[in-house]
Amino acid sequence: MGTPPRKNRIGMVIGIVAGAVLVLGAIGAVAARVTGSGFPEARYRLTVPKTLVDGKYELVQDHSATAGKEALEGTYDSTVRDPKPAAGQYASESPKESGALVVSGMYGQFKDTAGARKKMLRGAADSEGATLAVPARDITPTGSDITLSCQVLTVRQSGVESSLPMCAWVDENTGATVGIVSEETAQQKPGSVDLAKTAETTLKVRAEMRQPIG
Repeated sequence: MGTPPRKNRIGMVIGIVAGAVLVLGAIGAVAARVTGSGFPEARYRLTVPKTLVDGKYELVQDHSATAGKEALEGTYDSTVRDPKPAAGQYASESPKESGALVVSGMYGQFKDTAGARKKMLRGAADSEGATLAVPARDITPTGSDITLSCQVLTVRQSGVESSLPMCAWVDENTGATVGIVSEETAQQKPGSVDLAKTAETTLKVRAEMRQPIG
């Protein structure tokens, strides 16, 4: 038996990411429909564009109205007002690198941005088939004033264990968990994954998804 074709491997990786991030309740862990004072003005929303990261990743499926909506139903958090889901699965296929990106997010009005980041990542770590391998730590990429929280999970599918790096951002109006994987990172030891690079890519995702309301 020869080495399996590269495409088969990345197809499995995409399945791992989708299973580990989208159906996890990363957005369901932080959601509410409440009224009260002290909430920031709603000025930004999240979109699910056809491509992300300067066209590197192409949209495979928009899960906002399905898994995203289901994750928000029946949830409550007094620090979040009027959340709406934005979730998508993306893939990248090129001669140099194949990979996948999954974003599970929402937009609304957030009182406790740091707490929301922690809850999102905790929701991912608690998902079925996932194990927290590198605990979350805060990262502020060079030249940015946005602080992200990043961690590495190990996920198992069909007897194969892979590393899954992810970062979360939450500002006053938008928040999301972004899981990014390639064949290289999937096979790395969790402690060897470059979370600073994941954070930089997550900032690009934020810039391309976050749009002014109206």
